[in-house]
Amino acid sequence: MMDNTSSLDEDECDYLFKTVLIGDSAVGKSNLLSRFAKDEFYLDSKPTIGVEFAYRNAKVGDKIIKAQIWDTAGQERFRAITSSYYRGALGAMLVYDITRQGTFENLKKWLHELREFGNRDMVIVLVGNKSDLDDLREVGVEDGQKLAQLENLCFMETSAKENLNVEDAFLQMITKIYEIASLKSLEAKKNESNPNLDRRKEIVVVVDQVLPTKQYYTCCTS
Repeated sequence: MMDNTSSLDEDECDYLFKTVLIGDSAVGKSNLLSRFAKDEFYLDSKPTIGVEFAYRNAKVGDKIIKAQIWDTAGQERFRAITSSYYRGALGAMLVYDITRQGTFENLKKWLHELREFGNRDMVIVLVGNKSDLDDLREVGVEDGQKLAQLENLCFMETSAKENLNVEDAFLQMITKIYEIASLKSLEAKKNESNPNLDRRKEIVVVVDQVLPTKQYYTCCTS
């Protein structure tokens, strides 16, 4: 289970997870990030140019996780640039706008890019944003659930404007990344201690354990 905390020491950090936000332009990726990282929302936010990122710390069990979240541009002309940022990412939030059917239909292209350039064990959370605009809805909840089940993704609808499920979506992704990384660490240690295992087998631990450094971030709040 992931616990929120309002008293994380700024000099403490046990693990660093790189994650990415992807999806079409104007689906609300930047506002999801600003809501999660700084609890801010900008109604007149401008399109992201290239890639931007923010940090936020969270606590999983007795470990402090620093999430490095990259906000990628959704415009077609930037996709050659942003695809390189998938490498090394342990999690991705795949975002569409529930009021624009086209952003939902384009998810397959984004998924293809993720699986081509990203880690094979990447945790992917499908997010239907702008749930506060239900009267303008073009994509049903059941459509998101069906796609998530088909592609083995987590799923949640959010509203960055109303701050609905934003925290839960990000923390779900971070928690699942930690669970996978912990299992890989245990497997690696087990294989190291067993001399009878095939030495050619390589276990890749997809988590960076970092030494405490001075950072400026927004801590988790309850």
